[in-house]
Amino acid sequence: MTQNKPTQANPPNASESNIARIANRLVLGIARHWLALFNLAWGTYVLLPFVAPLLMFLGQEMPARVIYTVYSFMCHQLPDHSYFLFGNSLTPLKPALEAAGMPVGLNLLQERQFIGNPEIGYKVAICQRDIAIYGAVLLAGLLFGVVRRRLNALTLWLYTLLLLPMALDGGTQLFGLRESNWLLRSLTGAIFGVASIWLAYPYIEDAMQEVIEGETQRQQPASTA
Repeated sequence: MTQNKPTQANPPNASESNIARIANRLVLGIARHWLALFNLAWGTYVLLPFVAPLLMFLGQEMPARVIYTVYSFMCHQLPDHSYFLFGNSLTPLKPALEAAGMPVGLNLLQERQFIGNPEIGYKVAICQRDIAIYGAVLLAGLLFGVVRRRLNALTLWLYTLLLLPMALDGGTQLFGLRESNWLLRSLTGAIFGVASIWLAYPYIEDAMQEVIEGETQRQQPASTA
């Protein structure tokens, strides 16, 4: 009579262990290099709109329009609020745009479709204020890499105070009380961008340091066993 052989316990799933190890390393890598990843993302976001007019100038209309279309979901792209490259003026106003070929009498939704032409140049794919905001976010992020250990987060009341210039400039323009200009849009946008980084990044840095410390402590017993 044959005896049944004792069944052996199933070995731990090696693939699951490897996946967990890879996931932990990924989380730790992001925690250690989050600032570089953020700066790379913001740098790409703010520089790519300048590629669109360059492509138009070089006759590569299809990839240029892809960039304009993608950024149209994030920005109004109004021509008289945008920079134009490869033309006579970097900041043409509506009369100059209409003189150069933008149809007269368009509503705002129609105006934003005007990219430009060889006479007036081609607009950057985000407006002047957005360039200032995201450019300031990128520069402030690079500076944060130098002062990250010594900078305390901006207080909420001071952040609100720093939002007021952009709120007043954009709000009065939106309701037709006055017309802003490229300098005010850039200045107020840059203040908002720097203030946002000053508010958010110290908290993100603290959170990432907690992740690094927690993961290091979790792995320490295994490495010393």
